[in-house]
Amino acid sequence: MPNMLDANFHRTVIFICQHGKDGALGLILNRPSEMTFNEVLAQMDSSARDPKVGACPVYIGGPVASDRGFVLHTGDLEYQSSFRVAEKLTVSTSRDVLLAIAEGHGPQDFLFALGYAGWGAGQLEEEIMANAWLNTPADPEVIFRTHAGERYDAAAAILGVKVSQLNPVAGHA
Repeated sequence: MPNMLDANFHRTVIFICQHGKDGALGLILNRPSEMTFNEVLAQMDSSARDPKVGACPVYIGGPVASDRGFVLHTGDLEYQSSFRVAEKLTVSTSRDVLLAIAEGHGPQDFLFALGYAGWGAGQLEEEIMANAWLNTPADPEVIFRTHAGERYDAAAAILGVKVSQLNPVAGHA
């Protein structure tokens, strides 16, 4: 929501990958870093065959464990460490997905992020009840084919909402 003042989360789009009684884990989808995918691959003595793929940005997935990598991707491909997070979306955290993407036979749509956003037990629910977050369904079009700088407004538009018209102070009916 527009009233989120925490610098880590102001105007962010977060895809919730895991949510349960112990808490939640999500990836910020609209904060590209200065680092490219090829820079990550270079640390593995590899590079992308396709220069466009190599130039893809690495996203700041959140303020927790910024050295831990996550690949949010489409398709039915599974890797050594993959888990389905939505009907058409999977998160993989193993090296094999990175190498498959580099070699050109990985998932067609992907977003690579370092770090994640995390919430303890009940914390996210409390924040939602306090109107800190606007919840929308996941849309691969917004995640993978919308420019990072436009994802915040595009995500809200899924619900027919224009963020600029939201009142920063929301009430409960």
